[in-house]
Amino acid sequence: AMRRIPMTSTATLLALGAALLLGSLPVQAAEAETPLPLPDPRQPVLRVHGSNTIGASLTPALVRGMLEARGFTDIRLEVTAANEQRITARSADGQQAQFQLAAHGSSTGFAALRDGNADVAASSRPIKTQEVTELLPQGNLLDSKGEHVIAIDGLAIITSPRNLTRELSTEQLAQIFSGEITDWGQVGPYQGRINLYARDEQSGTWDTFKELVLTRNGKKLAAEGVRRYESSEQLSDMVAADPQGIGFIGLPYIRKAHALEISSGSSQSMAPTPELVASEDYPLSRRLFLYTSPQRDDWAQGLARFAESDAGQAIVEKTGFVPQSVRAMAVLPTDDMPAEYRELALKARRLSTTFRFAEGSSNLDNKAIRDIERVVSHLKQHDKLSGQVVLVGFGDPRANADHSMLISKLRAITVQRQLVKAGVLVRDNLGMGDAMPVADNQSEDGRRKNRRVEVWVY
Repeated sequence: AMRRIPMTSTATLLALGAALLLGSLPVQAAEAETPLPLPDPRQPVLRVHGSNTIGASLTPALVRGMLEARGFTDIRLEVTAANEQRITARSADGQQAQFQLAAHGSSTGFAALRDGNADVAASSRPIKTQEVTELLPQGNLLDSKGEHVIAIDGLAIITSPRNLTRELSTEQLAQIFSGEITDWGQVGPYQGRINLYARDEQSGTWDTFKELVLTRNGKKLAAEGVRRYESSEQLSDMVAADPQGIGFIGLPYIRKAHALEISSGSSQSMAPTPELVASEDYPLSRRLFLYTSPQRDDWAQGLARFAESDAGQAIVEKTGFVPQSVRAMAVLPTDDMPAEYRELALKARRLSTTFRFAEGSSNLDNKAIRDIERVVSHLKQHDKLSGQVVLVGFGDPRANADHSMLISKLRAITVQRQLVKAGVLVRDNLGMGDAMPVADNQSEDGRRKNRRVEVWVY
């Protein structure tokens, strides 16, 4: 049975967890944009290298948006080489500026930053410990001014509407696309040979699928029988017309196909809705990053600030990724939910923003620092500042169930402290321990997703 740690025990919990509640995290105020220098027009004022997932369309769109917001005109984009682009523009006082973009993979961005060949590393994965160490001369890139989450990426697994299969696990997906499972009867009620559809090797969507499904399960794409497509629309339409087909696609391209519900480990199956991708609960979701030197306030920081702004997040959504804007969503109550959680599902709505934490910690991560500001803005806009917010903390499994419960409660209290400082009166906070996992606890990424605080509003 689920045990809740009551509000009356908050003082005791705070004493026990003092080592975990280190300091406080300031709510970021909106920063006014200041003019940035334009040096020799023959040299790029900003060089962004890294992920092709981000660099194909999102980075150019964000650079253009930033320039328009700063009053630049005559903005032109030129393809200079495979996966490389140059943007030129003219400032309000007539100065020329150029911006260099290269999208050869996340690791290349960190290498270019280290070697002085880039100002921003665009990455579809978190920075690795070795990369943090190598880049220490430029400052700690794990600092909130060094690591910037700019979007959430999500993949839909699609079949024909005539296919009776409705859900799969990430492990089953890996077995299907590696060729180990070849018949629909091995995974559900539908019968017949499985036809595989995938994006081409240059696709960021393929990179995402390979990382989140195949590599994570120790598999590789089947050597034969996979139909590869450059066009998202064409792949989706081909799968929709093939009752035996299965493919993966970005959320905007589901079209006439049917999107399956996906589970990971012991998590519930989830549909790829924008809300569940935004909350990062959906198993095939991941964060997209920009990394910059926290020691400098220059064009690199200007791009990161713009990407995180409302205008930047509107561009994120327009280019097909999931923005970090806050949405309220209804949750269907089920019998296997803890009683208090089911009560919330019946009477309140959950916000799409979910706060997450490092292992063994109740300190908010860099995305959460910015999310505090987004949540407060949403609550103000909907007149929900006074006693209508409930925070629900979760953790990953531990040998000591009481410890897991304690940590989950402390995480909820950490979020509460930040909201209270911003003028929000929190109605209650709950610690749920390791209940209701949203991901497989066998991987670090899965455990990170399970260490979370949800925000519910009456």
